[in-house]
Amino acid sequence: MTLTTWLLDSDPALRWQVERDLVGEPNEVWQATRARIAAEGFGERLLALQDPDGQWAGGAFFPANFDFEGPEAEEDAGQPWTATTWTLNSLREWGLDSAVLRERRTAELLAANSRWEYEGLPYWGGEVDCCINAWTVANGVWLGADVTGIVDWFLEHRLPDGGWNCEWVEGSTRSSLHSTLNSLKGLLAYEVATGGTDATRAARRSGEEYLLQRGLFRRLSTGEPVGPWVDRFVYPFRWSCNVLNSAEYFRRAALVDGTTPDPRMADAISLIRAARQPDGIWLQGQRDPGRVWFDVDVPAGQPSKWLTLYGSRVLAWWDGSSQKN
Repeated sequence: MTLTTWLLDSDPALRWQVERDLVGEPNEVWQATRARIAAEGFGERLLALQDPDGQWAGGAFFPANFDFEGPEAEEDAGQPWTATTWTLNSLREWGLDSAVLRERRTAELLAANSRWEYEGLPYWGGEVDCCINAWTVANGVWLGADVTGIVDWFLEHRLPDGGWNCEWVEGSTRSSLHSTLNSLKGLLAYEVATGGTDATRAARRSGEEYLLQRGLFRRLSTGEPVGPWVDRFVYPFRWSCNVLNSAEYFRRAALVDGTTPDPRMADAISLIRAARQPDGIWLQGQRDPGRVWFDVDVPAGQPSKWLTLYGSRVLAWWDGSSQKN
């Protein structure tokens, strides 16, 4: 079996991206595959789990009645990944047509019924966590909700070094790679959907510069990797800022902006290339613990179709652009 054949033998949520980005199929081919997400496989299963009030698992970021003092809340138990925000993230990232959820009036139902666990704030108003707010912006513009208030929040909460940190509420004045990457994803989604503003574009540029100055994974002060997780590749990515997740953001942003890869990413690309196995695949890392609806990728140490898609796509973008320049 060839690498391409192996990748194509997959759920529609993954297959359409292989067809479009790696195989180069005509639009009508990959669009037809993408349209199947709502009717079969991972997408169909998640859609069937939606609650009548528009939520999943009865909660915004955590399942309903989650015991924040109980065994599941202990650090080694992991964050549950079943609530509304995580489920919307998956459906959006897989490429589900937002019309499916718009027909269900999901945005309106969430506005009426969903509240953040933090102080009971309304869902589409966001809360105080940069990553949560970024996902809410991306999901909001996807579903047609008004999230301009959260976008303005990002402009107000950008730190002096150009990025963001979810720990700002604890007094942090230095940005975080994780928080900045996720914030950038939200701002990019807003710009793609609305065209953005001068202020949002400037904020996105400053956040990108924050990551690029650090080569996507290094401490600015010492040049050392920020942590052992920088080249730990795991799908789903969730919130983690490994170099593959970050490089995929810059690939997508370059397609929007019409730019070429920044050379400061070279060392990060080398880490991605080094993780590729001789047969062209990437292996799944140690997955984050926590409750899930169902598995969408393989156990740790096994060949991952999702990571192979992302890794192949990023390297094709990098290598292709390098050859042209």
